Amino acid sequence: MHVQFREFDPFNIWIWIEFNTVPSEMEKQYIEEVFASWFFLGKLGGFNAENLQVQDVGLEVSYMNYDEDVAGNSMQALMHNMGDLEYEGIWARCWFDLGTSDAIALDILINALRQFSKDYVNLNQVIIGGENEDWPVAENRQRSSFASENEFN
Repeated sequence: MHVQFREFDPFNIWIWIEFNTVPSEMEKQYIEEVFASWFFLGKLGGFNAENLQVQDVGLEVSYMNYDEDVAGNSMQALMHNMGDLEYEGIWARCWFDLGTSDAIALDILINALRQFSKDYVNLNQVIIGGENEDWPVAENRQRSSFASENEFN
C-alpha cells in the first residue's frame, strides 16, 4: 500500500483510499468501521502526543506510576468532525476536521490501514490531503453530510 501526502490542512482534510477493485458492500463496511473507530478515538482525545506517558517509559511498564498531573495539564487534542465515506469506482474518500489532535493520529491510521490492507481488503494507496483530479471536491460542499460534534458524545 502506497502512502502519499498532499496539501494538508488539519481542519479541512480529505483522505482518499484507492482499492484494487471496486469494493463490495462488505468491504465498504469494513473500511467505514476503521474510519469510524479512528474518529471516535480522536473525539475522545486519544491522539494526544503531549501525554504519552506509557510510550515514554518504554518496555518496562510494570508498576509504572501514571502521573495524573501530566495528563490533566496537557492540552486537549480532540478531533472535531467527520464526513460520510463516499465511493466512486475503485476510490473512497472521507472528509475530516482533525481539530487539535496531534499528528500521531495519522501515523496510527496509516498503521491500521497497512495491516487492514494485508489482512482484509487490498488497498493500492492512501492519499492524505489535497484533491483527486479524477474526483473533484465541490467548493460549495454542504456540511450537512458531516457528523455532528455531539453525535459521538
